[in-house]
Amino acid sequence: MSGVQTDSRDGAGTGAEGDHGRLARMVPVLSGLTALAAVLAWLQKQPCASASFDFVKTTTRACYTDIYPLYFVRGLNDNKVPYFDSFSGTDIRFVEYPVLSGALMHVVNVLVRPFGEDARGMAFFNITALVLGLLAVVTVLATAYVAGGRSLRAGLMVALSPALILTAYINWDLLAVGLSALAVAAWASRRPGWAGVLLGLAIAAKFYPLLFLGPLVLLCVRAGQWRAMGRLLAGTAGAWLAVNLPVMLFAWDGWVEFYRFSQERGIDWGSVFFFLQDHGVAGLDDTEKLNLLGTGTFLVLALGIAVLALAAPRRPRLPQLMFLVLVAFMLPNKVWSPQYVLWLLPLVVLARPKLPAFVVWQLGEIAYFFGIWWFLLSVTVGPEGREGTDLPGLVSTLLSFELPANGIEQGVYFMALLARFVTVALLAFLVVRDILRPSGDIVRTGEVDDPAGGFLDGAADVVSLGVLRRRRRGRTVAAAVALR
Repeated sequence: MSGVQTDSRDGAGTGAEGDHGRLARMVPVLSGLTALAAVLAWLQKQPCASASFDFVKTTTRACYTDIYPLYFVRGLNDNKVPYFDSFSGTDIRFVEYPVLSGALMHVVNVLVRPFGEDARGMAFFNITALVLGLLAVVTVLATAYVAGGRSLRAGLMVALSPALILTAYINWDLLAVGLSALAVAAWASRRPGWAGVLLGLAIAAKFYPLLFLGPLVLLCVRAGQWRAMGRLLAGTAGAWLAVNLPVMLFAWDGWVEFYRFSQERGIDWGSVFFFLQDHGVAGLDDTEKLNLLGTGTFLVLALGIAVLALAAPRRPRLPQLMFLVLVAFMLPNKVWSPQYVLWLLPLVVLARPKLPAFVVWQLGEIAYFFGIWWFLLSVTVGPEGREGTDLPGLVSTLLSFELPANGIEQGVYFMALLARFVTVALLAFLVVRDILRPSGDIVRTGEVDDPAGGFLDGAADVVSLGVLRRRRRGRTVAAAVALR
């Protein structure tokens, strides 16, 4: 048995070297196309930049960004240091992002100080966009690296996705997305310690990469990869503490702001709870009940994913489980911002690199992207007596190459919200189907197991419900023979 496993892994390694050699030749193409997408994303924001990101104009033109206004609202223009300096004007007193995101904000703020006072806001946005654009390139290359024989397809699906162009510069999410992609690449290279370090940094930039520890631990348990799991967990904890501990010790109130804000905030416009609340579901204005409902739903879904990971006829691929646990977190969440599509993007193309469902999902995300801004526009101008445009009016306006000056009515917005929700849920259903029916998994054609799996790739099952059933059956047969 051990000889068979060794041959399998050696074969996988040889195939991986060939795949990575082809990827090296594609790096200029993928980097260039991603850079082009980054430039297009920057150009998409320029109609709003020319209007100093006035809120009505940014929502009308669907080119809103948090980066420019938060430069002023979070006191960066007054050279306040995130977490260490407070500001007034809102219920939020400190930068409400995890430490590594705040560090990026501070570094860019230092870089723009030589600019004139009137130019610093736009310089802050432009330099941040440059950094995020580079992180988009990193994300594409890391995703292509772990995609095995479909590296070109995976890279192109991320680089040329409309979602990347539309949402890259709404917020700082690409920092966590890029670090998470590098963590998966390090794991695929069988460097679990470095994978843990990169994942710890990703968690220090945004909360959601913490969820990826669940699939990694479950798959390591099923494959008996205890040492790799231990190195991963040690690297994750060490890197996260190294970044967070200094701020925790010397600026506790600032450090805890992110967690306090996340706990206390109510329903976001993009959450399915916003739709449910409008349609008569009571009690959702109680933050504690809302948190309990969202967290409880996620835990139930996560338990189902854990059972799936241990009971599937063949061990699921790592990106499949990472995608599913992220979807389980997002669908019942009270917050679902437009740029969260970036969290899913690399995982979708690794979990299921098929174009039809991917295109449907992208259309749902595009509908939501424009829907949220035009709905917020209608909310903004609503008190002045103007109503949002209905669906026929919106279609007529867009066919006339015009924008809805008064936004869209709530019913049209709910259609966009549900389009995103349903298309993401559909992708999750298709991934679950691939896990339960491995023969339909396009990645596993031929002798391929899990290109992103690292030590999991080609490994035999040690702990699974199937293994336990076989052992129990074997003991039963042995007992029956002994009785004879």
